[in-house]
Amino acid sequence: MMNNDEIYNQLIQITKKENVFRDEPLRAHTLTKIGGSADFLVTPESYNEVADIVKLKNSHNFSFMLLGNGSNMIIRDGGIRGVVLHMKKLSKVYVENDKLIAQGGADIKDASQLALQQELAGLEFACGIPGSIGGAMIMNAGAYGGEVKDVIDYVKVVNKAGELLTLYKGELELSYRSSILGKNQYIVLEATFQLEKGEPLLIKEKVDDFTFQRESKQPLEYPSVGSVFKRPPGYFAGKLIQDSGLQGKGVGGAEVSLKHAGFIVNRREATASDYIATIKMVQDKVRENFGVELELEAKIVGMDKIE
Repeated sequence: MMNNDEIYNQLIQITKKENVFRDEPLRAHTLTKIGGSADFLVTPESYNEVADIVKLKNSHNFSFMLLGNGSNMIIRDGGIRGVVLHMKKLSKVYVENDKLIAQGGADIKDASQLALQQELAGLEFACGIPGSIGGAMIMNAGAYGGEVKDVIDYVKVVNKAGELLTLYKGELELSYRSSILGKNQYIVLEATFQLEKGEPLLIKEKVDDFTFQRESKQPLEYPSVGSVFKRPPGYFAGKLIQDSGLQGKGVGGAEVSLKHAGFIVNRREATASDYIATIKMVQDKVRENFGVELELEAKIVGMDKIE
């Protein structure tokens, strides 16, 4: 296995030197504003660079992780060993006729805004989702009665072998917060959404309504991972947490939001350990009170910090 200097030298043969960062603090790249450092953070500028980095990883067997905009991820305080691939430089969004094409590193809410500007209906539900296109595809993101699966046409991906593939809607196995993309660890390079011409005022009315609902109900004033838990069958996670009397409670700098019990916020320079301990506290209390297991929607990755 290569050492870190050798990995660095290989990476800068694939992409520009300024796209490879060593010992990069990941708290700067997550919406929770928590997490340790990555050995390497790489920001590729082309689909072929992504594929070549995957092939390099396969050849030399170093640790590897994909990072979108860090909206649905809790990175432990010890950070990430190996290479973190950050897609922020692959973030173009454009329209061709009634199709909207967005690269994997683009924010899905930016795609929703462009659809509004171009008078295209179908992506209104995504106007406030704090995630990248890649993350939204992997999780089949949804809100306000709409989901990615309602409008996706096809995606371009890199598979685990470093091959470029095109997958159409019927191949994606999209279900509640799940897809074949996540199961097979595909990297989403680009997604094409099939939209339709709509009435501009009606599209804007929907976007404004969804935006108001989000801003009035969600604790956007504090860093958070977004919605922490999946919706348990027959229940609402936020209601179970609220009825357990957990709002305002937490560990260290992490706290169950007073505004929306389904959110855990970073109120006072929380560590990842604080955040994860607060999640466990919530799960334990809801299980004790209602016999319901709260399953994480957010992902926990990385290593614990060694004191």
